[in-house]
Amino acid sequence: MAKYKLKESTAILNSLSAGVVPNVGIQYILVGREKEIDAILKCLSDVHQGNSIVKFWIGDYGSGKSFMLNLLKTLALKDKYVVASCDLTPERRLYSNDGRALSTYSKLIDSLSIQTKPEGNSLPVIIEKWIESIILKLAEEKDISPNELRKTDNISIVQTGLIKTLNEITDVGGFDFGLVLSKYFEGYISGDEFLMKSALRWLRGEFTTKTEARTTLGVREIINDSNYYDMLKNFGKFFKALGYKGFVINIDEAVNLYKITNSLMREKNYEKILSIYNDCYQNKSNNLFLNIAGTNEFLLSEFRGLFSYPALKSRLELNKYETNEIRDFSQPVIKMLPLNHTELFVLLKNIKSVYDFNYTMNSKISDNDIKCFMEEIFNKPGAGEFLTPREVIKEFIDILNILKQNPSLEKKVIFDKIEVKSNNNTEDFISNDIEIL
Repeated sequence: MAKYKLKESTAILNSLSAGVVPNVGIQYILVGREKEIDAILKCLSDVHQGNSIVKFWIGDYGSGKSFMLNLLKTLALKDKYVVASCDLTPERRLYSNDGRALSTYSKLIDSLSIQTKPEGNSLPVIIEKWIESIILKLAEEKDISPNELRKTDNISIVQTGLIKTLNEITDVGGFDFGLVLSKYFEGYISGDEFLMKSALRWLRGEFTTKTEARTTLGVREIINDSNYYDMLKNFGKFFKALGYKGFVINIDEAVNLYKITNSLMREKNYEKILSIYNDCYQNKSNNLFLNIAGTNEFLLSEFRGLFSYPALKSRLELNKYETNEIRDFSQPVIKMLPLNHTELFVLLKNIKSVYDFNYTMNSKISDNDIKCFMEEIFNKPGAGEFLTPREVIKEFIDILNILKQNPSLEKKVIFDKIEVKSNNNTEDFISNDIEIL
């Protein structure tokens, strides 16, 4: 039990109780998924070599898609990648002309994480680490103390070193991207907080007019709905130049694209996915690993899913020789199969261990009690159709909470009250808003 940290155990239980995936301590409850982990590690290795990869994680609600993205984040951070994550929502998309795609970009940049700052908002840390590394390198080369180079009189010397890195950023918008980084450096050396904040605002896509950007930073363009992916590619090159292995981008809740009622707008979003997919696999980008998680309907529906777009269907159709036992993890789509009962049993034991540590107790739930709980919940009507690991975990923690506060209560009394309810039906969440291109 000493292997846990109280902050992590609390975060794990709070997240699981709320029906969401923990952001920390995910390794303590990991069960199975060995082949998926091997596939992730292989992709990370390929990305480090300069390739770009797109993977689609597909499964029902609660099947473990978000868990895999968080696990992927943990593995990538440990291996010195920069990671950005966001959920798509009705207000965040991959294509739009009203700021919703830019909103996705801004969320991704806000979430930037590195190993020493996994909670996000790492952009200032990354830039300042880069500036300091340039200063230290130049100090050694020119036999000048780092403190001397930090003086405003020597800005031009350091800027020359910065430009060598920035010149490697050659994608669309690379000049303005580099100029803004240079402006951040000026503010950093001179102590101009306004200039530093303005540079960060531009990099986060928060400038709304070119006039404001030109007046404040002297740049010609701003980040918008149409060029945000180019800026993500610029960031990928920038991170690689700083010594990181690559840039991992995790996008969850892609089912929100499936829910778009305007068929033309939905098609434009799928067209954007196709464009990014082709860009990555045709080696037009480097060191990017993009992961998109969505439901079966999001992928398979030929009415409004990715398969309704012929060019994507031809690229994303599953290997016809694959079965639940014989898997192909090299293909773009990875199906999330449910945990088997043995794996779920081990998962519940792990959760009980975390629970006992967090509350410094030894809950009176034996292995046999866990088996009884599983028998009860999986034998309920509707279990085969509606039950997912998310519901099982939430029910189990609810029972642990009740028994902790009512220790004299008979466990069978609680088990008898278990019910299995229908999952959210995708169609119930289809937005009725009317959109204009």
